[in-house]
Amino acid sequence: MGSLADKLTASQNSAMSPAATLLDVCNIAKSFGRNPVLKDISLQVAEGEFLTILGESGSGKTTLLRIIAGFESADSGEILMGGERLDRLPPFHRRVNTVFQSYALFPHLTVEQNVSYGLRVAKLSRQEIAARVEQALKMVKMTAFAQSKPTKISGGQQQRVALARALVNRPRLLLLDEPLSALDANLRRQMQVELKSLQREVGISFVFVTHDQEEAMVMSDRIALLRHGALEQIASPREIYGRPATAYTAQFIGHTNLLRANVKGGIAHCGSLSWPVSVSDGPALFSLRPENVRMAAGERRTDFVRLKGRVLHQAFHGATELLQVDCGDGLQISMRSASRNDWQGELELDFACADAIPVRDSGEKA
Repeated sequence: MGSLADKLTASQNSAMSPAATLLDVCNIAKSFGRNPVLKDISLQVAEGEFLTILGESGSGKTTLLRIIAGFESADSGEILMGGERLDRLPPFHRRVNTVFQSYALFPHLTVEQNVSYGLRVAKLSRQEIAARVEQALKMVKMTAFAQSKPTKISGGQQQRVALARALVNRPRLLLLDEPLSALDANLRRQMQVELKSLQREVGISFVFVTHDQEEAMVMSDRIALLRHGALEQIASPREIYGRPATAYTAQFIGHTNLLRANVKGGIAHCGSLSWPVSVSDGPALFSLRPENVRMAAGERRTDFVRLKGRVLHQAFHGATELLQVDCGDGLQISMRSASRNDWQGELELDFACADAIPVRDSGEKA
C-alpha cells in the first residue's frame, strides 16, 4: 500500500493535455530584498490552453506573470517558448502580450487608433494595419465602436478593446492580469463566458491571473494555485476541487470539512466516526465537501458513514443552504442541501467513504 504522500502528489503530477507544450517555466525564483516572492516555480502551458494562476494577495501570481512578460527578471530559473529561451529577450521581442487590470487605453485616441497603435509603432503598411485592426475589432465585436473614444464606452467594451489591442499583434501567448476585477458582478460573469469563448475561437494560449476561485473554475482548462510564492497544486478545475492535494487547496477552493483522523489497520477513526481507507497507518487528514454530506435514507451501507447531529446555523444561498451541524464529541460538519424551512431536531446524515479525500496538512511537504 503506497504512502499517503505518494497518493496525494499523483494529481499534482498529472499529465499535460496531448497538445504540444508552448511555454516552459523552469525553477523560477524571485525575491525583493530579503522577501522571497516566488520559490522554485515550474509549470507548463500547452498550445491553445487556458491556464489560470490563482492565489490570494501576496501569493506571487502577478510577479510570475510579469516575469513571463519580461517586465521583471527572475533571480534564477529559465523560461522557454517553443523550446527556445524566452527570458533572454526584451519584452518587445517576445511574442507575448499583456492585458492589464486598468486596460491602459489612451483616452485621447479612438478605439481604432488604440488597437492600431502597436502596429503603427512597428511601421507596418497602412493596408496591413487596416486589415488586422478590422479583424481584431470584429473578433471582439467592437467594429461599430471603432471611432468612439474610450471614455464613451462601457467598462466591458473597454475590456474588449484592450483584448483587441493585444490580439492584433498576433501573440503566441496572451497574459491577463485580473482584467475583470473592475467590472460589476453581472458584467463580470458575462465577460467570463465571452473571454473563454474568444480564447477558444482564436486558439491562442491564455495565462490568466485572478484571486477569484469561482472565476478560475469557470474559465480554466487548468488551475495553478500559488501559496506564499510556491506552487500548491496544478490540475483541472474538476480535479483540483474533487481531489485537492492539500488542506489549503481544499479550503481555498470552495467549502470543505477537514476531518483529522488516526488510521489503524486500514480504518480511519475520527471521534465516533470510522471508515475504511487506503492510506498508511498513523495520523491523517481528510477533506469532505459539504455537498457530499446528505440526509441518510434506507438501510446502513458498508461504503457509507452514518452520523447524527443538530443544526447550529444555517446560511441561505437561494436554491441551497449551508448548514453547520453539531455531531457531538467536538465534531462539527458543514452540509449543503436544497433549501427548506424545517431543519429541526436531530438529523441523521451520511456520506460515502470515497468522498473523504486524503490531503496533506498545510505545513506538510510533498
